[in-house]
Amino acid sequence: MIPAAHTAAVERALQSTFGVAACDGVQALTAGLSPALVYRIEVGGCPYLLRINLSPISDPARWFACMGAAAAAGLCPKVRYTSLEDKISITDFVERRPLLRSAALRLLPPLLRAVHALPPFPPMARFPDYLDAGDAFVTRWQATLPEPIAAEIFPAYARLRHAYTREAADLVASHNDLNPGNLLFDGARLWLVDWEAAFLNHRYVDLAVVANFVAPSAADEEYLLHAYFGQAATAYQRARFYLMQQFAHLFYAALLLSGGGDVNASAPAFRDLHDRLWSGAASLASHEAKLEYGRVHLNQLRHNLRTARFEEMLRLAAD
Repeated sequence: MIPAAHTAAVERALQSTFGVAACDGVQALTAGLSPALVYRIEVGGCPYLLRINLSPISDPARWFACMGAAAAAGLCPKVRYTSLEDKISITDFVERRPLLRSAALRLLPPLLRAVHALPPFPPMARFPDYLDAGDAFVTRWQATLPEPIAAEIFPAYARLRHAYTREAADLVASHNDLNPGNLLFDGARLWLVDWEAAFLNHRYVDLAVVANFVAPSAADEEYLLHAYFGQAATAYQRARFYLMQQFAHLFYAALLLSGGGDVNASAPAFRDLHDRLWSGAASLASHEAKLEYGRVHLNQLRHNLRTARFEEMLRLAAD
């Protein structure tokens, strides 16, 4: 089941961690947006999670440092083994239990506060800031978009980037990929897994990604921000949160659609797809599913840019 190209590295990991050359059982786990190979393995009757990173641009040194800090704080399962050379990690395996969205909305704000309170993670190596990384994706994608869509999006994007200023206090240790697959509920507590995308980032990125799944209404968003900040969010905080949501829509669309795919093809409604992803009725494992997810974010962004709320949030952030 483990590809032959990685068997020697896995044997080294097993030997170093458990003193054995082979595990007792292997089960492949479905991946989301990440190209990593993920397996549930058994050694000595105990389950563990084996992860083999395949991304050519991944930084395992940053990934392992962030995961180690989170594990030391009890925010993710215990780390048993890491190899920078082989891009492999072994952690404790946590059996997933069903998690109601209402429970996630209650459990996530204090967990995010704990992550963001960790010592600052290393920044991305290629870009000084997440917004700069988004700019790079968006610039490459812009040239391939149909003119009517580009003319609608990019003037508004320029205004968004002008209004959302960098603030040192908002740069915190961030997970950056809090989709349902990376929220692991064991029946009593919530764990965060897959720290491959973790780095120093704007706090509103984690909040925006979480809101896609657990805060479908304005009241839910207000609760999320209130519980995270420990008091009612200010107008400025709500504006930065909303603008980061729009930036994230564009970032996902550019990331997933820049390699091809018809941006005008049909796609489900934003809330419908996120509800199905949360329930497990939909997956992002296939190439077509990723393209569809990009279109969903693009459509949601285009809708939001036409609203009075977008104009109001630009004004509040700029003020």
